[in-house]
Amino acid sequence: MKWIALALFAAVALLLPFVAGDFYVNLASQIFIAAIFALSLNLLVGFGGMTSLGHASYLGVAAYLSALMTTRYGFGHGAAALISILGTVAMAAFFGLIALRATGLGFLMITLALSQVLWGLAYRMSGITNGDNGIAGLTRPAPFGISLESPAAFYWFSLLAAIIAFVMMTIFVSSAFGSSLKGVRDQPRRMAALGFNPWMIRWITFVYAGFWGGIAGLLYVYYNKYIHPTSLSTTSSAEALLGVIAGGSGTLAGPAVGATLVLLLKNYASAYVERWNMLLGLVFLFIVLVMPTGIVPGLQKLASRLWRRPS
Repeated sequence: MKWIALALFAAVALLLPFVAGDFYVNLASQIFIAAIFALSLNLLVGFGGMTSLGHASYLGVAAYLSALMTTRYGFGHGAAALISILGTVAMAAFFGLIALRATGLGFLMITLALSQVLWGLAYRMSGITNGDNGIAGLTRPAPFGISLESPAAFYWFSLLAAIIAFVMMTIFVSSAFGSSLKGVRDQPRRMAALGFNPWMIRWITFVYAGFWGGIAGLLYVYYNKYIHPTSLSTTSSAEALLGVIAGGSGTLAGPAVGATLVLLLKNYASAYVERWNMLLGLVFLFIVLVMPTGIVPGLQKLASRLWRRPS
């Protein structure tokens, strides 16, 4: 089943730029960015048991840093990207020191509060962030002299980034450290008794998730060539969290599937339904009732039952 799904994805991904118009190519690029962002959040939610409502902080800060470095301070895209990621990782390390003082609901509320602080600063510090007008007039990088201005070129760039992100996060959760992370999620006291440091394991995961959130932020600002304080909003974090839960937290493919569903509803439903968020809520409610563990685990169980059913 997994190999069939992988082969189908590879076929669609390779053929899409040649058979689809620019609209669908751009939509696919957005899906790859949203998938990276959801996968990074899943490291916390699904594998670490740390539900966060402030993950948009890393996407927004990385995007803002990149925009400011290139437009205001004259840095090239390479140097700006490096500064953005280092700044985002440093922020994640600092936020982790604060947020990981609590667990459960306390952790969620702290991450929400920190995100709201950044969102408010993005609006208030108009001398730097341009406030509600955002920062426009941005350009895309040209790695190795290859322009990313065309939809197809940026599609291949975002696809490559998504594949690397998926592979790296798969290695992370499949490693011995990933096993210890799952152990801390399920039995923190027992892991501590065995000599592990639950706080340090969570903090490292928190920083690593922030790193990939920053990568998603760079791709986000490259794609849109514009950044606005809404990228730091609770709504952005909630949409990613909704995608993780709907697709199947604690799985590798689930967040990508959930992020795709949320993005498609956001793009299509909003064109026909004024209150598309209500429709998204109804879809989420249906998923919770029919597939409580998420779309991917639900489909896996269904396929397993059909496979084992005697003819």
